[in-house]
Amino acid sequence: MPQLWKSAFVSSEKPIGRVLVHGPAGFLVSAEGLLFNYEWVNALQFESEAHGIGFLGDESVHLVATDSSTPVPGCTWQSLRPLMLELDLETFRMLGYAAQIATWSRQHRFCGACGLSTKRLSDERASYCAPCDLRYYPRNSPCMIVLITHGDEVLLARSPGFPPGLYSTLAGFVEPGESMEECVIREVREEVGIEVTNIQYITSQSWPYPHSMMIGFHAEYASGDIVLEEREIEDARWFHLDELPTLSSQRSISRYLIELYRTRRSL
Repeated sequence: MPQLWKSAFVSSEKPIGRVLVHGPAGFLVSAEGLLFNYEWVNALQFESEAHGIGFLGDESVHLVATDSSTPVPGCTWQSLRPLMLELDLETFRMLGYAAQIATWSRQHRFCGACGLSTKRLSDERASYCAPCDLRYYPRNSPCMIVLITHGDEVLLARSPGFPPGLYSTLAGFVEPGESMEECVIREVREEVGIEVTNIQYITSQSWPYPHSMMIGFHAEYASGDIVLEEREIEDARWFHLDELPTLSSQRSISRYLIELYRTRRSL
């Protein structure tokens, strides 16, 4: 049974035990895994920042965020998406959190107001600009993802960047001033031209690509014909639950929404 992962703010000034290393090309991986001894990582002399990110079981875990993805003997750099398919859920949750902290670390070295260097605070996860008295926290971007249904059919779409044959549920980022339900209505209308009703919240998922919070909904078809927003949607169509196309990973909230609805229809 995998050890449980718990994210937490751990001071980086304390002795560092087990370490994840994240660079522009992803995580450093060896034949033994993703967790390294800090002394070995320190000997690589990466230009980096260290962050205490939590605990895997009873063992503290730190992240070394570096700008370098130079080759390391006996190791490879791997992006998070393929690792999502290979690893157990607790390890994926740990890596997802670590990837978001690494993104924040790289993107908030300078103040967005004055351009001066920021300072990492020792008592909270924040970058601080003293002249502006501004704190920059790890970003979390809310977005909706919705399964639209019409009886035994579900509306699925694909964007130009999807792997061949893959279809998924519709998703989009929340605009300032919108409620989540208003975002569902607007995004569906913009992307496929139809109207929906009976919008119900189902579940949520932290989605570290790079820092999204996916709020999952189920909605029913109300009216309209499919009209594609071609800059974002390559194809969209209705699929019967017995004849679904290639779907997203079992770890994704999109797949969960589909499988949940299919189960409910079979009861």
